[in-house]
Formats: sequence, C-alpha cells, structure tokens
Amino acid sequence: MESLDLTDLRILNELQLDGRVSHAELAGRVGLSTSACHRRVRRLEADGYIAGYVMIVDRAAIGRDLDVFVEVTLVSQSKESLRLFEEEVGGCPEVMSCHLMAGDADYLLHLAVKNHRDFERIHNQYLSRFSGVSRLRSSFAIRTVHETTRHVL
Repeated sequence: MESLDLTDLRILNELQLDGRVSHAELAGRVGLSTSACHRRVRRLEADGYIAGYVMIVDRAAIGRDLDVFVEVTLVSQSKESLRLFEEEVGGCPEVMSCHLMAGDADYLLHLAVKNHRDFERIHNQYLSRFSGVSRLRSSFAIRTVHETTRHVL
C-alpha cells in the first residue's frame, strides 16, 4: 500500500461503497476532475488494487438465506490431498467461500442453502464425496449479525 496516496484510498473506499458510481460522481466525492479520477481508477485496476466488480444478490430474495459453516478435516495434509480437495470443493456451487485453516479443522466452508433438506442434498451429493475427508462438522447460523464486503484501508 506504499504506492497509494490518500486520494487513491478515498477512491477505493468510495468504490467499495458503490461500485456503480459514475466517474463524474466519484470525482466529486474525492475532489478530482473526472478525467483525473478516471485515470486513477484505471491505474488502480491495472495495478491489481481493484480485483473486479460484482453485484451482490439478496440471498433471502432467492431463497438461499440459511448459512451453514462446515469444518472439514482431511485424512492427510499432503500437498496432493489439499490440492485434490480444493479442486473438488470448487465444483460445489453452494460453497460461498472455502478457507484453509490453522487449528483443529483443515478447512472451513461457508455454504448458502435453502433449508435443512437442501443442506442434506448438498451433504450427500458433494460434502460426503470429497476425497480424503475424515470428518465434517456443520453449524447452522441463527442469524447474521454483521457482514460486509468492504475492507478497511
């Protein structure tokens, strides 16, 4: 972050709040001309500070508002076992994120599912069939207290 100045940080913060903001509006918010702002955004994209732009779907609106967190323990932590598991988990569309962990479990999965029957389907179709799994431990969230896609800069 050494090459980012205060204006770059302000641009990144504004874009995290509203990725669809026009360059003219963004420029006004950060105190630049539209062309200078546009150049900075393009540089931030080219330098990899902006990884992409996404739309966030309201999961309740599509009926996938049950969060399930699954701790996965593998039989082996060899490079090949980790690679194979990571390749397979990418094929499960309900997995919102997968994290390699330190601690008791090897991985932590976050799934967005419709209900407990949907989770049972996913468990039978995917989770129980992943290579090298020795243990799965699932927890259902009662409600989300706080969630963000914004990073502190």
